[in-house]
Amino acid sequence: MVGYAVTCIADSTSPEPMGPNRLPDLFDAVATAPKPTVVVMQHGGPDRMRSCLVGDVLCSCFQKLGAVGVVTDGGVRDLKGIRNRAKGFQAFACGTVVSHGTATILEVGVTLSICGLTIHPGDLVHGDQSGLLKVPLDIDNKLIDQARLVQEKEEQFLKFLNSDAFSLEEMKARLCR
Repeated sequence: MVGYAVTCIADSTSPEPMGPNRLPDLFDAVATAPKPTVVVMQHGGPDRMRSCLVGDVLCSCFQKLGAVGVVTDGGVRDLKGIRNRAKGFQAFACGTVVSHGTATILEVGVTLSICGLTIHPGDLVHGDQSGLLKVPLDIDNKLIDQARLVQEKEEQFLKFLNSDAFSLEEMKARLCR
């Protein structure tokens, strides 16, 4: 997953909403943001580990507006529904929870922190099965070329490991330069 960040702070664990729900503003921000878009949601309530900021319905809404994924420092729910209803949509979260609570979008378009990673609106974020990172905008074109080079080098090395030319000495020479 790669896309430009649309950021928000949300709460789903306060007994009563902490302010007006800015969900319409978030929808507008996703709809007008550069594509592809990644919705980045920081939990701003009292109990992050019990929070749930998105499920299958909200992820489907985001996808319809051009988002390819969501990132949160809280929880998500309805993973099966996300997989079935928002095919290809990615969700990065600290875990899953069973209920959404009283979800409220408190702020939209703010700098925030997701598990120590500072994300500004418009940052380019990349996530895969290994985690999430920010890509500096001034190197985004170079990054693709460098990633291809790394992949080619690794493929060549793995081919060597499975070939008749393999030797311990050659392996050490290739890896320990």
